[in-house]
Amino acid sequence: MKEPVTFSAHNRAADISKLKTETFDLLVIGGGITGGGIALDAASRGLKVALLEKGDFASGTSSKSTKLIHGGLRYLKQFDFWLVKEVGSERAIVHKLAPHLVLPEKMVLPLIEGGSYGKWLTSIGLKVYDILAQVSGDDKRQMLEKKEALKLEPLLPKKILKGAGYYAEYRTDDARLTIENIKTSLFYGATALNYAEVSQFTYNEEGIVSGVVVKDRIGDTEFEVSANNVISAAGPWVDELRSLNNSKKGKRLHLTKGVHLVFPYKKLPVKHSVYFDVPDGRMIFAIPRGKVTYVGTTDTNYNEDKDHVTTDLADAIYLISAVNNMFPSIELELSDIQSSWAGLRPLIHEEGKSASELSRKDEIFTSDSGLISIAGGKLTGYRKMAERVVNRIGQRMEEASGKKLKGCSTDTIPLCGSDFKKYKHVEKYIEEVSKRLAKEGFSPQDAWFLVTTYGKQTEDILRRYGAFKDKDKRWRLLKAELHFALEYEMIQNPMDFFIRRTGRLYFDLESVREFKDRVVREMRTLLKADKDSIDSWEQTLESEIKRHSSFELERA
Repeated sequence: MKEPVTFSAHNRAADISKLKTETFDLLVIGGGITGGGIALDAASRGLKVALLEKGDFASGTSSKSTKLIHGGLRYLKQFDFWLVKEVGSERAIVHKLAPHLVLPEKMVLPLIEGGSYGKWLTSIGLKVYDILAQVSGDDKRQMLEKKEALKLEPLLPKKILKGAGYYAEYRTDDARLTIENIKTSLFYGATALNYAEVSQFTYNEEGIVSGVVVKDRIGDTEFEVSANNVISAAGPWVDELRSLNNSKKGKRLHLTKGVHLVFPYKKLPVKHSVYFDVPDGRMIFAIPRGKVTYVGTTDTNYNEDKDHVTTDLADAIYLISAVNNMFPSIELELSDIQSSWAGLRPLIHEEGKSASELSRKDEIFTSDSGLISIAGGKLTGYRKMAERVVNRIGQRMEEASGKKLKGCSTDTIPLCGSDFKKYKHVEKYIEEVSKRLAKEGFSPQDAWFLVTTYGKQTEDILRRYGAFKDKDKRWRLLKAELHFALEYEMIQNPMDFFIRRTGRLYFDLESVREFKDRVVREMRTLLKADKDSIDSWEQTLESEIKRHSSFELERA
């Protein structure tokens, strides 16, 4: 495994100087999974790449998905075989690139009386799914009788259960997948900057996009970036940038909101991930993850503030009712909610179709002024989306200069933190780290978290842990993570760390409450932050904790 490239807030001035003074082959707007995938694809083909993100990396849709690398079984019902085939095949590729981060996850699909899936059609559907996704070995689907299904998942409803499908998917941390793509692109010379908002486009004498004007939201200054090609991968904000470019015409985005709730595992102790029916015809996931189980997602039209998407009481009641309907012995209540998240899907609008019926295919738009925009798509398909849009740049370059861009190779580039050939090597490494941490009084869960978050970068964190002298060992380990994130993951504030680099705000809210003041103090010292910045951090962190907690939901 290569050592990660230094990627720190301390380098910000140098990065901005480079952005100001150099001309890039490609400028990517949007630091989500699509933008990160494009940056890696283009840079690994030899292009000089810059990536700009108006907030933190993955702060939009790419930290708020269901966190699954899955083939989209439900799209078979829409006869979208091409999408199922592509993303189904991509699952295995993305797992190979980062097996510590994209984890095998067996899925139970209960078959119930009056449900969406009948036994015969489910058997055929899962078989087709296996064929399209090229599933082999033990991962091939199994059809279970009622007794077998209940043995596998005792919480299922005995009265209405008829059996179950049992098949393979993958689970991930979407924000970590995004940051590791961006960090990997740095090996190939890419320059990436967060909190850098594009305010307008610049044009050459022929009226072709030649760059952008950027507002540095950290330094509160503006500067220009020059580029021969510009791609907008801004997710829900794609149409805003098309409007800024005077090219919003034809197809447009259709935003839908997806909400997830997090419960303590003891409140919803499912043994496997379950993909289950809701009485209104939708399907919901219940996914165990360490100390918690999370449930989602909703799918409702959204026309409000894209920068402040929240979980409201109706969302929470809908999901809790769905869980209680499928798992009648559970009886969840609002007060059981530990945390939540809400995000937007930037789908392509189709007249007469509901939110759930809209295709998850991606679309590429090219304006008369040369701006390329990409929207739609699924987390699982990010690498192919990147390949398609960079191929467009390659065609454009070949037409202009005759120079041919080399082909995509991201299917063979391991992501940062990955030094594993197979998942069993990840499991072996977790056992090794667990033994080392046990001597310090930590649990196997702590080892699992470190390895499935950082992969072999765990060694850097443990080295820092060993060098620190703090008496509180839990704080010392968290401090080691914080220092790693400050040096290699471009965090600018505590929210970047707690939400998108570690997922703690979603999956370990108590640790955020316990350590937030110490994290603020440590970042204040290391980043030499002024009082206004510190006050802002503290206020925003308190607000985020409240916004994601059950207390706020009950007050809604």
